[in-house]
This record gives sequence, structure tokens and C-alpha cells, in this order.
Amino acid sequence: MILVTGGAGFIGSNLQAALMRRGHETIVADWLGRERKWRNLASHPPSRVIPPGELEAFLESRPPLEMVFHMGAISETTAADGDLTWATNVELSRRLWEWCADHGVRLVYASSAATYGDGAQGFEDDFSVPALQRLRPLNLYGWTKLAFDLQVAHALASHQPRPPQWAGLKFFNVYGPNEYHKGGMISVIKVKYDELAAGGPARLFRSDVPGLADGAQARDFIWVGDVVEVMLWLLDTPAASGLFNVGTGQARSYLDMAHAVCDAAGLPRRVEFIDMPASLRGQYQSFTQAPMDRLRSAGYAGQFTPLEEGIRRYVQDHLAAADPYA
Repeated sequence: MILVTGGAGFIGSNLQAALMRRGHETIVADWLGRERKWRNLASHPPSRVIPPGELEAFLESRPPLEMVFHMGAISETTAADGDLTWATNVELSRRLWEWCADHGVRLVYASSAATYGDGAQGFEDDFSVPALQRLRPLNLYGWTKLAFDLQVAHALASHQPRPPQWAGLKFFNVYGPNEYHKGGMISVIKVKYDELAAGGPARLFRSDVPGLADGAQARDFIWVGDVVEVMLWLLDTPAASGLFNVGTGQARSYLDMAHAVCDAAGLPRRVEFIDMPASLRGQYQSFTQAPMDRLRSAGYAGQFTPLEEGIRRYVQDHLAAADPYA
């Protein structure tokens, strides 16, 4: 039995589908709400869906869990409710860490590349307390993810109880099916496809960094299936613990991405540059790239899907299909 918090969300539902294909019994802790998130689970319903408010009682019943994948979070980079975001992203994570440590259950939790802020301190997944303390996230979401990473680092440094296996995953720019409920946090790839499908050009922000050309802003885009493969590898590799970047290790430009969406949709490469909104200036990451040495050193040998192939799969197998869900 495997618990997936946030299991009706984007990454969580893709993971839950893969676990079910393997024959695992899955328990999802999440709100289904009114945003059609249930569609993320429609073709692979779990054994149970537990509202987050009932998770504590479920854990107190001492279920025979093999592993917890903690994907649940307030993940909006524009989140403004500090108390709710702390309670969800830090306190709930701490409670799950302690429960797993007490009951000998393995734990994988979602951290984020947002902990790196503007990248001025680099993107090394160094889990030492001094290295984490140097990071300066740009928003509340990234700050709370960093706060929990620091709590784990302090717990390990002081030899407090820990789960028998633990891993924090710093996801970079994940894209793929089942993200449709995310509103303003949906991947830029889905946004560009929608612009093209509506008959317009793919619109990109002009650069606000001196010397950086329009469209040269770059991110480490990673196909959601590759993210799931990393988590399945952790399930199969109980000896692997640590804080790991989860990206491809290769930054690609926004212009490359927009062209790939045009190509996958079978449309001319039409790109238009627009001014960046004032609300994003100073909070926009113009470059992210995940050093992958630590995950590779831990034994992960999987290959990552090239951007053009991942976008082709997303567009042709999902976004342009009658049923876009995984």
C-alpha cells in the first residue's frame, strides 16, 4: 500500500497511474474540488481518496504503508497566504516525516527548484545546512519549500530519527498531461499550445535582463514521465536517500520551446514578443539548469526525454486528442 498526497494533482496523478500499472494498491490524499481534478484519476481510480483534513486520522489508524510520496502542496508561485502556505508546505511535511520515522515507512517528498531563487547561488543540490541557508527564494512558495529542506537538514545533522529511506526532489520545469486544473500555474508549453490552437502566435516575454536576447530566457524543461521514472526508481532502490535535483541537466531556450510546440502542432513557427508584466519583474527566473551529478552518483541511469520529443508526445498524444488525460 502506497500513499500519494496530492495524488489527484499533476505530478501526483501521473505517479499514481504508474503505481497502479505496476499493481500497487494506492491511497490518494487530496481534494477533488470543483476543478475537474477527478478526471486526473478517472482511468486509474485509487483504492481510497482521503480529504486532507482526514489524513491525520488515517495515519493514526496505523495503515500498513510501504511508502509515502508526499506531492501535496500549495505550489502557486503567487501564493500570498503565508499562514496557509506554511501549514501546508512545512507543517504537514514535518508531520509526515515524523510519522514515517516513527513507523519505519519510506518517504519521498516534493521540494522545488524555486528554492534556488534567481540562481545567483547556483543550482547545486547540496544538502548541507550552510548551503541551504545561502539560498534566497523569490516567493513564498519557494521559501516554504526551502524551510522544510532546512528542517530535514537540521534533523539529520543532529541525528534525530529519520525514515528508513528519504528523498527530497527539487523538481524543475515539469510539463505534461493532467496539469489542466492549475490555472495560472499551468506549464508554458500548454499555454503556447492554446495560443496556437486559437489561431494566434506563440507569445513570449521580452527579456528584462540586459544583454539577454528576447526568447533566450532558458529553463530546464522536464517531461512528467521522466519525473515519474525517477520516483519509481526510488521505490525500487531503498538504499538511495538524499536531496536530488530532478531536471534534464540541459537548459533550453523559450524560443526553442515555442518552435517545438509549433512543430508538434503542425503549424508555422509564429512567435510574438510582448512586455513582461510588472508583477513578474524581479521575480522571473531567466535561467534554470539542474546539475544532475548527485542523482547519477546515487545510481540513477535513466535517460531524459529531449524537449522536442516530450512536447511532441504532449501535443499529439494528449492536447490534440479527444481525451487529453493520462
